[in-house]
Amino acid sequence: MRSLRATRWFRDEPVAPALVDELLDVARWTGSARNRQPWRGVVVTDLARRARLAELGAYAGHLAGAPLVVLLAVDVEGGGEDAEFDAGRFAQTFMLAAHARGLGTCPASFFPAENARRATALADLAAPWRVRTAISLGYPAPSPRPGATSAVPRGRKPLDALRSTAPPVPRADAEGD
Repeated sequence: MRSLRATRWFRDEPVAPALVDELLDVARWTGSARNRQPWRGVVVTDLARRARLAELGAYAGHLAGAPLVVLLAVDVEGGGEDAEFDAGRFAQTFMLAAHARGLGTCPASFFPAENARRATALADLAAPWRVRTAISLGYPAPSPRPGATSAVPRGRKPLDALRSTAPPVPRADAEGD
C-alpha cells in the first residue's frame, strides 16, 4: 500500500471494460455507515467529455489524458451526513485495487460548487446525486517532464508529527472535587 502514488500521465492503451468492472466490484464491498452504500461510479471513456471534466478545476487536467475516468457520485440526500467520508473510502479502495492490477490512478476534486454541478451534469445525473470527485485510470506512462520539480512537497511527515495522545479524562473521585 505504501507504493500507491498518484499517476497523472497514461499510456495510450485502453483499459478493458471487464477490468474496470472488476475494480468497481472490489470497491463496492467498501464499508459504509449503516451500509447505505451512498455511491455510484460513472465510467467516462468519451474523449470530449473527459476534456470538459478536465476544465473543472485547477487540479483536474490529468482527466483529459487518461483512457477513462470514473466519476464518483454521492447520494447527498439519502446517504447521511457521512456520505462524503464513505465515498472517500470507496475511492481509496478503488485506487488500491487498480494499483494491485498494475494500473495508475489520480483523484480530482471538483470545487467550487459550480464545478461539482457541471461534473454532475456531465455524468448525466441529477439530485440527489452529486459528483465532487473523479478518478483518472489507465496504464502509467513516464512523466513528459523528467526531472521537473513539483510545487507539491515530496515524502511523508514522520509518524511523530501525525500521532498524538489524548489526555486522560479526570477521575470524578479525584481530590479537590
